[in-house]
Amino acid sequence: MFIYGRIVLLCVITLTLSACATQQTGSRSSVVSYLYPDSAAPQVTTSVPKLTLPLRMGIAFVPANHNSRSSNAMPWVEVQANTLTENHKMAILHNIATHFSQQSFVEHIEIIPSAYLSSGGSFANLDQLKAMFGIDVIALVSYDQVQFTDDSKLSLSYLTLVGAYLVNGQKNDSNTLMDTAVYAIESRKLLFRAPGTSQIKGSSTMVNLQEKLRHDSLQGFVEASDEMIVNLESELNSFTVRLKQRPDDIQIVRSAGYSGGAFNLLLPLCLIGLAIARKYNSQNQHKQT
Repeated sequence: MFIYGRIVLLCVITLTLSACATQQTGSRSSVVSYLYPDSAAPQVTTSVPKLTLPLRMGIAFVPANHNSRSSNAMPWVEVQANTLTENHKMAILHNIATHFSQQSFVEHIEIIPSAYLSSGGSFANLDQLKAMFGIDVIALVSYDQVQFTDDSKLSLSYLTLVGAYLVNGQKNDSNTLMDTAVYAIESRKLLFRAPGTSQIKGSSTMVNLQEKLRHDSLQGFVEASDEMIVNLESELNSFTVRLKQRPDDIQIVRSAGYSGGAFNLLLPLCLIGLAIARKYNSQNQHKQT
């Protein structure tokens, strides 16, 4: 009985310690690693950047880092880092492109698949994209996602087969950051950027842990991208204001036949004022007669 009691006590202590186990997985991509590989020094822009309106833009995800982060303190549960599939990337890029295409100063947006961007390709790769797709500005999208999994006290039910299938003994926490950086390719100048974040908390059984983490991972990317698009709207408005306040920072050139855009609001305001004035004069003349 004494030996049996010690075995039971040892099992209880082991399970209690395992309830504190934490596993961390993650995946990321970095604009800095893509544009400045091998700790290369950033290029200094000495000339005034030039933007030709209407803009021809490109949008793409920068290549993901090859080594995904993983710290497994739960050897009895195999969990792999979740990464964005190409289909999910294209869906997110399409949503961002739809937002930009509504701007009158944008002529065309090219959604560029990941296969056209090489890891550590730097600005030489951007020059290739400029020649291939005829773009002058590119929006580079990056992400950083970390997922934590902890055993809760309910994980003690995993002693039974039913518990492993039915009891949500895993606490999951998914943290996601997405960022879009808009660059003028020829001048290598960052025009503006906007981030988006998401935090999702959930739970799962031991059996469906990987499936639930995969679901939370995708939801985190979608929520972060939605917030990022809202912030892009704000940053775009701030950028146009800066252009008006400091016109010497960036040279604006309009293509032949183009006179509109968010950078020139004076003409439509004048036309509206002229129309109101004509209507007012017509009403006065009618009263006098």
